[in-house]
Amino acid sequence: QSQPVESGGGSVQAGGSLKLSCAASGYIFSNCGMGWYRQAPGKERELVSTIKRDGTTTYADSVKGRFTLTRDNVKNTLYMQMNSLKTEDTAVYYCASCVTTAGTYVFWGQGTQVTVSS
Repeated sequence: QSQPVESGGGSVQAGGSLKLSCAASGYIFSNCGMGWYRQAPGKERELVSTIKRDGTTTYADSVKGRFTLTRDNVKNTLYMQMNSLKTEDTAVYYCASCVTTAGTYVFWGQGTQVTVSS
């Protein structure tokens, strides 16, 4: 299975929390960098967070301090804990794996909807 599989989206009130999961194959999880993107209605897709093979993480300024990436190397699953959610976090969240030297990702999940209400 090359395509990452996301889960964990849902609806929450502002200030609440959600935890997204991204399951990948063992080979991809061990050998590829991974990332989360999101796309809100009428907006372009934006990069939210990334994690390299060595575990180094990066976050968009808009989510820094609120979102945290962790990985379970036994379950081959990447998690993104999202706290203090804001209405502007509402979007479809996509997990991507295997970043190329050009900075693009090869494999994409189907997306999971996150809706934050006021």
